[in-house]
Amino acid sequence: MKTIPKKELINYSKSDYQTEPFLNFSDSTVVQKLRDAIDYVEKNLNKEYPLFIGGKEYYSEKKIRSINPGDYSQIVGVFQDANIEQAELAVEAAKKAFREWSKLDVYQRANIFFRAANILRQRRYEAMAWMILEVGKNYAEADADVAETIDYLEYYAQQMVNLHENPHKLLRFPGEKNYYHYLPLGVVVVIPPWNFPLAIPAGMSIAAMVTGNTVILKPANDSCFMSYFFYSVMKEAGLPDGVLNYLSGRGSVVGDYLVKHPDVRMIAFTGSKEVGLSIYKDASVVRSGQKHLKRVIAEMGGKNAIIVDDLRNEEFINYAVASVLVSAFGYQGQKCSACSRLLLHRNIYDKFMALFLERLKSVEIGLPKENKFIGPVINKSAQDKIMEYIEIGKKQNRLVYGGNKLFEDRGYYIEPTVFENVNVNDTIAQDEIFGPVLAVMKFDDFDNALDIANSTDYGLTGAVFSENRYNIEKAVNGFHCGNLYINRKCTGAVVGVHPFGGFNMSGTDAKAGGPDYLLYFLQGRTVSEKIDF
Repeated sequence: MKTIPKKELINYSKSDYQTEPFLNFSDSTVVQKLRDAIDYVEKNLNKEYPLFIGGKEYYSEKKIRSINPGDYSQIVGVFQDANIEQAELAVEAAKKAFREWSKLDVYQRANIFFRAANILRQRRYEAMAWMILEVGKNYAEADADVAETIDYLEYYAQQMVNLHENPHKLLRFPGEKNYYHYLPLGVVVVIPPWNFPLAIPAGMSIAAMVTGNTVILKPANDSCFMSYFFYSVMKEAGLPDGVLNYLSGRGSVVGDYLVKHPDVRMIAFTGSKEVGLSIYKDASVVRSGQKHLKRVIAEMGGKNAIIVDDLRNEEFINYAVASVLVSAFGYQGQKCSACSRLLLHRNIYDKFMALFLERLKSVEIGLPKENKFIGPVINKSAQDKIMEYIEIGKKQNRLVYGGNKLFEDRGYYIEPTVFENVNVNDTIAQDEIFGPVLAVMKFDDFDNALDIANSTDYGLTGAVFSENRYNIEKAVNGFHCGNLYINRKCTGAVVGVHPFGGFNMSGTDAKAGGPDYLLYFLQGRTVSEKIDF
């Protein structure tokens, strides 16, 4: 494994980390650069991409086609549907690379990720353009995704350096020298979702690799290209062969095989509750040849509520309206953090809803590459599922806005949809829909609102808009969710600022982008030496 010369090492101190600034889309130059990147990407669609196992290219008989959900006449790329033999090769390649990668100097490892951050900055517009076409994000959503990935590269690299330089101090004991340090685990399987197609696969993989583990990255079928793009950035940054293995394929085949493999030490998963629970169960079984208990990060769904208290300030009410709209319908509600339940105090209910629906009428729907606020949902299966929930809502509740498919000859579009007269146990108030559907409920007192907010199986994000400090403190103590936001939207967690993860069926609450996230990928070790004979 190549050693990086000391003169090439990037010297970062703890104070150097800063979050990546977002682009300014009111600047015509920025917009033109992105449109140029989109033109470039559209000239390079429908190419075939291999698996990368141990740095070598592999192909399979079966293929996966990534389709632009906003314009399904466009095939973004053709990817390999890996088989079991190739999954086994990936495990062997990761095991082999682990022997040297795990022993590489911490600064040498961290430097690769600092370098990758700079490469991604240089390829920022290209990354955004591919993402806009592959998963249907608008400009701001795509930019935030890429910026978050840059943050993960730098934040986790710096966190690993900090762990190395600031070991835990143990109590002194007469006649002994004792110290405590961390070791990596081994082979980590990363199974990400499609909705943050760069930030989440990269974030989980970076955390695993920077701590000395090796990774098999099995991307979501709807976003194979973005994981391939991440692989290309890491290779350009000098990541050794076998440390990151790119294995596109069906979860029911290679995903299941890898989760159960006795040589896999850990699974990092983000996705649905159903799949997460299945992985959690399968990983708990100790199989022949397995010498360890597998670790699992399972970050799953959400049924997030925003509580709007009895507000009096007109400007604050308008701010809350705008915040709810972005939380509920940003990226078509396809975020585990999205607001899917709106709880309004009875005294402001009518006023708030009138303002909200009026603002919703001005929202543009259409092609993401044209930067419309609302684009498509990810695929036909998702569209069908969301429409089934809308039909349930029509039977149980009162539809006040939306509820229809749009542009069916082009892509998978659904109007932003709002239901009133929703009761706490109604289907659309309990199930994660993962689409542009908002259930609105009314409450009389704040304690009642907290009871409603806590009534689901989930506990990921939540927000409270209130001028009442007493009620804010009630929320801090009684709103049971992993990320609680006061007087701001419930989406848009920033690395190092809002460590992200949820309670209950929202997952294992491993706080991505937080100060202790890397510890999930490490094992503590105590060394004690007798020095006084």
